[in-house]
Amino acid sequence: MIAILLAAAVSTLVSLFGTRYLIVFFRTRGRGQPILGKEDLGPEHHMGKQGTPTMGGLAIVGAAFVGWFVAHVRPDFPFATQSLILWVGVLFMASMGFLDDYIKVRKAHNRGIFWKQKNYITMLASFAMAWWLVAGTGISETISVTRAEELGFEVPTVVWILWAGAIIWATTNAVNVTDGLDGLASGSAIMGFGAFVIISYLTFRNEDLYPSVVNPLDLGVFAAAFAGGCLGFLWWNAAPARIFMGDVGALAIGAALAFLALTTNTQLLLVLLCAINVMEAGSVALQMGVFKASGRTRRLFRMSPIHHHFELIGWPETTVIIRFWLISAIAVGLALGIFIADFSSLSAGGGL
Repeated sequence: MIAILLAAAVSTLVSLFGTRYLIVFFRTRGRGQPILGKEDLGPEHHMGKQGTPTMGGLAIVGAAFVGWFVAHVRPDFPFATQSLILWVGVLFMASMGFLDDYIKVRKAHNRGIFWKQKNYITMLASFAMAWWLVAGTGISETISVTRAEELGFEVPTVVWILWAGAIIWATTNAVNVTDGLDGLASGSAIMGFGAFVIISYLTFRNEDLYPSVVNPLDLGVFAAAFAGGCLGFLWWNAAPARIFMGDVGALAIGAALAFLALTTNTQLLLVLLCAINVMEAGSVALQMGVFKASGRTRRLFRMSPIHHHFELIGWPETTVIIRFWLISAIAVGLALGIFIADFSSLSAGGGL
């Protein structure tokens, strides 16, 4: 528990001061976020945010790594191979996001020139990371709800790699889509990471009940470090945001959440733990589906992702953010309820 608290505290402080430094750094260089205008069918009502410093996700990722690293300074808490693999995956996704952010800022256009290629690269990387988890760790190759042993079903290795890769890629993109309002993505991510801290810690304290979870304490530290990184960043990212996380932060957060779901055998719970991200990405898919099916004449929402739809029907931005946070809190609470109910039944020797 000390390691988890240490990781959270250190990452929060590093993120809090690191984000402040990034705000000053980017402002003095005149580099800010470009916003899609009317000609690109973008959120024209957000044009006032143009020029706000971006790439604040650097502080989140950096702070999370520092917090995680410091928690391992104790001699009785060695670095785990599995977590090192997770960090390689997170840092690769962050680097892809950073490159896209950099191009956007340099070209002064929100789509940059890299946004299509980035999808293909991150997809291939997601499958590669899934394969590495199988090859390099003892991760369970089971599609599961809260544990691999009973509430799940075994699949061939190739199927699991495809399944896990799809989860990683979809979650990174879903968080990226969510990052469109001040504090929405970072606030909802804190709840998801907080839930994974609880799940990992309960698993660690009862490893005999979850033998297929590898190094659960390290996973709890990993989750706590990211929760702290998002918390410190949210201080500056809350509306009106003084800095945006950018793709560098969104892709890293999405990858971290997906990795935690895979390594704790809670993949199917991720739909609830990332409910807002699922809703946001789903709204984009529905919008595109209706638009194409109607011969490009109709749209289901006034604008997607769905947070822009609610803005355009008259909800203030802060109202959308807080209500979406509430939805996220309810969904995360439900997911934790399902996990704890299963944990209680395991402790009592029964089944869910």
